[in-house]
Amino acid sequence: MSGEVQAPVCGHWVGAESRYCRAVDGVRLFLPGYACPAHTPSALADRPEPQPGPGYPAAAWTTPSPISDSRVHDARAVASGKRRSNPQAYRAAQAAVSEQRGPR
Repeated sequence: MSGEVQAPVCGHWVGAESRYCRAVDGVRLFLPGYACPAHTPSALADRPEPQPGPGYPAAAWTTPSPISDSRVHDARAVASGKRRSNPQAYRAAQAAVSEQRGPR
């Protein structure tokens, strides 16, 4: 094993010629496998190649999760005794709520 990385080749079967395409220029990976520009799924369906879209908005991954907000309310419910929990969770919730309120 020489450790060389081989360039991908087009794996499209050209039935009329009974051979694989084996082109190496512009080959990209698609779900069915590697294909050259002449054998992409869009080219085989006689459609234009899809253009890249705008993608996700910049704030898509920075939106606060509603789960973190519910944990704050849950800790308050446990600390007030309105929600049942074990004694360790009750004391931890009371400590967390008292830290949020600040020193008295």
